[in-house]
Amino acid sequence: MFRQKVLVSAMVAMSLLGCTKNTTAQVNADEPKEINEDLEAKFANVSPKLTSNNANPLLDFMFTADPTAIEHNGRIYVYATNDYQQYENVGKDGKNHYGFIRSLVMMSTDDMVNWTYHGIINTAKLSPWTLNSWAPSIASRLEADGKTHFYLYYSNSGVGTAMLTSTSPVGPWSDPLGKNLVDRSVPGVDCESPFDPGVVIDGQGTAWLAFGGGTPKTKYLPDNSRIVKLGTDMKSLASNVAKIPAPYFFEASDLNFIDGTWVYTYNTSWDPRTEWPYGVDKPTQCSMCYMTSKTPLDQNSWKYRDNYLKNPGDYNIGPYTNNHTHLFKFKGKYYIAYHAMYLQDYFGTKGGFRNVGIDEVQVDEKDVNIYMGKATFKGTSQLNPLNPFVLQQAETTAGTSGQVQFEAVGNPGNMVAKGKVDKQCLMVRGADFSQQIPAKFEARVKGKGRIDVYVNSLKGPALVSLICDGNEWATLSKKIERTIDKGVANIYFVFNGKDFLFDEWKFIY
Repeated sequence: MFRQKVLVSAMVAMSLLGCTKNTTAQVNADEPKEINEDLEAKFANVSPKLTSNNANPLLDFMFTADPTAIEHNGRIYVYATNDYQQYENVGKDGKNHYGFIRSLVMMSTDDMVNWTYHGIINTAKLSPWTLNSWAPSIASRLEADGKTHFYLYYSNSGVGTAMLTSTSPVGPWSDPLGKNLVDRSVPGVDCESPFDPGVVIDGQGTAWLAFGGGTPKTKYLPDNSRIVKLGTDMKSLASNVAKIPAPYFFEASDLNFIDGTWVYTYNTSWDPRTEWPYGVDKPTQCSMCYMTSKTPLDQNSWKYRDNYLKNPGDYNIGPYTNNHTHLFKFKGKYYIAYHAMYLQDYFGTKGGFRNVGIDEVQVDEKDVNIYMGKATFKGTSQLNPLNPFVLQQAETTAGTSGQVQFEAVGNPGNMVAKGKVDKQCLMVRGADFSQQIPAKFEARVKGKGRIDVYVNSLKGPALVSLICDGNEWATLSKKIERTIDKGVANIYFVFNGKDFLFDEWKFIY
């Protein structure tokens, strides 16, 4: 049963509000007057992204770390350690010792500034035999069944490397092994922590896995970095495990394949650089470095090249922390995904909780040179405008009012925003109104709540408002009485309501 505040028919109610009932829907007939509120001031100290042009961190409503990425159908999908799960367990006064993390985070974009949050991969449920899930690495390949298969490797705490598979970048995921792919029981592994995997598929379709970590036995050339060829099934080993002589190696192994060359990247230790027999500058402490090889199983073939990203603390975007990156190419540009403690002040914590950011980096593919990058709040530029006249997900954001909650509903990877009594905000950047002026706004919603839509600024009256009061999913639309200037704009969705859910939206011209 639906609730109405006055006894009028649904047709009269919709006429009063200018709403169209596209599915089963119900709206309040007595729309409350808009309260004059300084929304910019209200949200100013919650998120560093909402009212700025910053693109970092990628998600500003939760903590994420240790990124990896894969391209699929014109989108880049990023997977990360779920630091927010640790935060939820220990609270803002607790420490991030990573012990409560048993899930991974999924997100994607087609423009590098508006990110769609796809929820979590629940490794505790999928692989209950594992201890933790950190530092994923992913590869994909078109297989004989005509489907693209995704192979996701991750750290099972510090004891080994586990894996999951799917035929979609957002799942459902499955555990094909029920055990570690590599751990200390595998001959040749023989390193303290066979974790932090990095996977790559080379030009011949062969997959390779790097891993390793631990307390250095010797500061200059610690003996903990490994690489192995994977079997054609991506879940077995097809070679002996080889060592990589990585100077001051600590953790965070990753692999790329560029122009016939294997590129191994890793995080250096905090130890002083007392020995340095190379013709390039010493890397700073806990920075990211890279090596190259044409024959990766030959230990002597690996050549140290340089460092390419300093510690986030060196860039003044947060305190010093561990370091972990992934290098990838998307739409003709190279990027570094990494983590830094962007959000600690906004969440009121000093516990060591991290967030993924991305910045562009220059790569010379011919000589396989990675030039020094930089970690920033500004982040990446928008590659293409967002189309507001096609269906968009409420979980696609370039900024929020901070600590917005989302809930999984429907198909794997689909999330909906959850209302609260107090107002929250979602923002998308670079929406293209240059060719069309919107005449209506519609949204798929459920429960009792309100959405006020603003364009380019949170000041002044809302462009349009929707009010919902129904216990079933409904697509509501509202005629827009005001006009906006043609051009590219940011859109702000201010919403609230207990038990209110916001799934999708679009404008209609």
